[in-house]
Amino acid sequence: MALNLNQKKEVVAELAEVAGKAHSLVAAEYVGLTVAQLTDLRQKARQEGVFLKVAKNTLVSRAVENTDYAVVKDELTGPLLYAFSEQDPGAAGRLIKEFAKANDKLKPRLVSMGGQKYPGSHVDVLASLPTRDQALSMLLSVMAQPATMLVRLLSEPASQIARVTNAVGQSKAA
Repeated sequence: MALNLNQKKEVVAELAEVAGKAHSLVAAEYVGLTVAQLTDLRQKARQEGVFLKVAKNTLVSRAVENTDYAVVKDELTGPLLYAFSEQDPGAAGRLIKEFAKANDKLKPRLVSMGGQKYPGSHVDVLASLPTRDQALSMLLSVMAQPATMLVRLLSEPASQIARVTNAVGQSKAA
């Protein structure tokens, strides 16, 4: 269905706003997917915090013009589905990767993150990024390690004295 000029401006404004806040972008070819499969993908995207949009490439290229995703403008050809990660940088990659496992018609075409453009094969790298909770957990373990080592170091002389005292007591008892 053709869009009039005002509708096109709305689409560009919506995409520009999302692209301005997004952490990563995955563009995938979706030719051959059924309406039910696309609906399922959209439901999963909402649950994961991923903005999913099928739009004309010219509108998307205008929307990403002044964002980090301007580097992908030359690659926007053919029917593409756009997934923007709004909360977690790897969410779009995980969504597309998992859905593509069950549906071979969905093919990642390009990935963009941090102003860089990568081929669709890098969706695995993007999907392997830790979630926010995982990253905080790793940071906490790194921060707790020196404190744990300090406590062990400080308690070692006292435990050595206790072992020596126990050994002396056992030798005198024998």
